[in-house]
Amino acid sequence: MKAHIITALSVLILALGVQAGHHEEGEPSETTVIGTTYSEDGTAHHLFAGNTDNQQTWVDYIQAHNDRDLDKIAAINADDWTGYVPDGSVIEGNATHIEWLDEWFKSADNPQWTVKWMIANSGSDDGGELQTWLTTGNDITFNDADGNPVTEHHVHDVQFVGNQIKLINVYSRPAPKK
Repeated sequence: MKAHIITALSVLILALGVQAGHHEEGEPSETTVIGTTYSEDGTAHHLFAGNTDNQQTWVDYIQAHNDRDLDKIAAINADDWTGYVPDGSVIEGNATHIEWLDEWFKSADNPQWTVKWMIANSGSDDGGELQTWLTTGNDITFNDADGNPVTEHHVHDVQFVGNQIKLINVYSRPAPKK
């Protein structure tokens, strides 16, 4: 009888342990620290494994760029969207971003993006508010002035608010010459 009780208790403890450690795909894990951010005054804040649900939004966003679908891009952007582009420019506001993209699409020679990797993370800002980020590696290929294909490697650090993109930091470097 004692053996049955011990076995039942063991199974119960194991089941509770599995349930306590369980989380659905896409859910952030506030217990898995993956890094640290530092505020202006040097205060450290933990970064946690983030919600992967935003990855599909990013894939859709990149596809909208490849399709030149400005309406879809605008729908994914928050109204107060901000972008920091590699040349040091800052683009502020959804409408301004769409105007900028429209002009750039007309002047650039067939830019096409490919998503290479994504890392979801979240962490609190100095005010204690949880921020949701997706850091992505993407290649962009376009034709130069002579019609030759050129590839650049981009890292986009993307802040989400809900299902919308609020801020993007874009870092760029040319692909190595072969």
